[in-house]
Amino acid sequence: MARLRSLWLWHAFSMMLVGSIGIACGADNEDRKVCIVYMGSLPAGEYSPLAHHLSVLQEGIQDSLANDVLVRSYERSFNGFAAKLTDEEQNRISRMDGIVSVFPSKTLQLQTTRSWDFMGFPETVKREPTVESDMIIGVLDNGIWPESDMFDDKSFGPPPKKWKGGACKGGQNFTCNNKIIGARYYSGINTTREYQLGHGTHMASIAAGNLVVGASFDGLAKGNVRGAVPSARIAAYRVCHYPWPCNEADILAAFDDAIADGVDIILTGATYGFAFDFAEDAVAIGAFHAMEKGILTAVPTGNMGPKPASTVVVAPWILTVAGSSIDRPFIDKAILGDGTTLVGDAVNPFTMKGNKFPLSYGKTNASYPCSELASRQCSLFCLDENLVKGKILLCDNFRGDVEAFRVGALGSIQPASTLMSHPTPFPTVILKMEDFERVKLYINSTEKPQVNILRSMAIKDDAAPVVHPFSGRGPSKITPDIIKPDISAPAVQILAAYTGGWGPSNHPMDHRFVKYNILSGTSIASAFAAGAAAYVRSFHPDWSPSSIKSALMTTALLMNGTVNRGREFDYGSGHIDPVKATNPGLVYEVLEDDYIKMLCGMGYSVNKIRLISGDNSSCPEGTSIATKDLNLPSMAAQVEVHNPFSIKFLRTVTNVGLANTTYKAEVKTTSIDVKINVTPDALSFESVNDKKSFVVTVDGAILQANHTVSSSLLWSDGTHNVRSPIVVYTNQGFDF
Repeated sequence: MARLRSLWLWHAFSMMLVGSIGIACGADNEDRKVCIVYMGSLPAGEYSPLAHHLSVLQEGIQDSLANDVLVRSYERSFNGFAAKLTDEEQNRISRMDGIVSVFPSKTLQLQTTRSWDFMGFPETVKREPTVESDMIIGVLDNGIWPESDMFDDKSFGPPPKKWKGGACKGGQNFTCNNKIIGARYYSGINTTREYQLGHGTHMASIAAGNLVVGASFDGLAKGNVRGAVPSARIAAYRVCHYPWPCNEADILAAFDDAIADGVDIILTGATYGFAFDFAEDAVAIGAFHAMEKGILTAVPTGNMGPKPASTVVVAPWILTVAGSSIDRPFIDKAILGDGTTLVGDAVNPFTMKGNKFPLSYGKTNASYPCSELASRQCSLFCLDENLVKGKILLCDNFRGDVEAFRVGALGSIQPASTLMSHPTPFPTVILKMEDFERVKLYINSTEKPQVNILRSMAIKDDAAPVVHPFSGRGPSKITPDIIKPDISAPAVQILAAYTGGWGPSNHPMDHRFVKYNILSGTSIASAFAAGAAAYVRSFHPDWSPSSIKSALMTTALLMNGTVNRGREFDYGSGHIDPVKATNPGLVYEVLEDDYIKMLCGMGYSVNKIRLISGDNSSCPEGTSIATKDLNLPSMAAQVEVHNPFSIKFLRTVTNVGLANTTYKAEVKTTSIDVKINVTPDALSFESVNDKKSFVVTVDGAILQANHTVSSSLLWSDGTHNVRSPIVVYTNQGFDF
């Protein structure tokens, strides 16, 4: 019975990852729900956050005791609390002085032997070992499996002196070491150990795992695995509890802790189903206060693509990462009884014992009282184990393997979706729809249909990198004049460390245990980006988060705009190149004050601005910044179709390359509809850290609805090439 319940929860969660969006509060009873009360930065001087939070809460709830409804207090890195409130109490507190926002605690979703080499980042890459060993990556996810070889601490000394996280707080059956130097867990959980899913373990190992020789997933992808910064340390913050979604109140608590603990980079794979206003987005709030302390946060675009405006984390102080392919995909094959070979997409390590097996579909497999439609889909609890044994099943549902495996079928064939391929619990092939329909025709025209499913094999894909359909796309609904995502990184069929407490297919009845697994999803891309950011920071520990982000963006590999039809709204500035990012030549720096001015331009009140910043910031007339003029290494503007426009982008670059050097501007565009002018078209720098400003003017008219004009600006001194995308687009036709 427990296994059936576990299977149902697993199936429900996997369906939620596909299409549902958790935006409702986590109601504790009919009247109260968990809400976050965000109060901005911690005040300077003598201040007791908890006492203040209880006072505010008591005034807001009136008829109850504050201690009874307080969920947690945020008091280490920023100011606020989570509490169980009624709608009336939520509205009352939101009107009180000193409150930036009160919003429901929404749920979030959790979204490499070849990968680093594919990016031009080999094992022999130049490193700064002493600085790298002091680097700490905070991973806010589903936990971590500390016994993995990729987290062994044999060659590590004690934690860096800057670590402020104190003793290990990993909970039940968890011990830190000199690699995993910190661990915390949050509500509803009693350990940082990741027993199920493997998501957090996989991400942490990509960013900062040790080098391990000869790793593989049951012989697939065999080679050496490593993180971007193998000498770096990891602090794990378990904010998710599979199979339940992650909760914003816990995410914000983890940001509060990670910032105060002294991490250098924050990585989280938890994202929303929608984009939210910055003041009601726990990830944006936490990342803003991390940025204040010099910490860059890397977050995935989410797995809701390929629909336009499906990128869900859009704050400009965050590094938002799209997911793309590498040049070593895995395929498997179905060979029909008539000799037809169909190529599919699944991570299938199984070799079947024999050449041909019965192929079955539909009502001949059904269990009472399920319909024929349900049996064709292989819906949960709709197959009869006595009717399917010894057969390979054709399932109309792309996750039909779940039920087919449960009832003991030999294997399954199912249609592809925009979701990522996944490891399977038994022989499975996932086919494009036209090939899937060919199997149906074969079944209908054959008296005794048969099939064989071959083990997966690696092939060469010269078209890579290509942004995968599951990756969230821009433009941003919140800030349409800022390109999101920022950058692209590998996210498809990536080998990395895995939990030792759960089967690799995530099926509750899959009892295999592996050290490494091949997974896909944009969370993986954010792990690559976080590792790359840590690598850049190891060379430039004094750089601001925006400088590191700029270096990654301006040195990125230009991707194919024909294959990636959304162009910059698919991949941002391009595919990440960690080595080039250590020497970008110029950087576009954005400081906290610049973001504050942008928030002024977005209509935030002076009172909210001061609470967020923790100082006397204001919005004097003429000082606000339009979002398009934020000093980002990319430029975008949304325009009206047919209307002539003249748009100016003001930017300032800082020389981090060579002294006594001159950069010349080169503009490229894909359209005759626009003309672009750069003034001045040459920038001369006498010394390192010199700053120079310029203006990019874009004139023209776009005559098509739902159309994007992609251009780029390249500054070059003959040694460094500093590239920025320029995008002008019409929003008609986008489903905002």
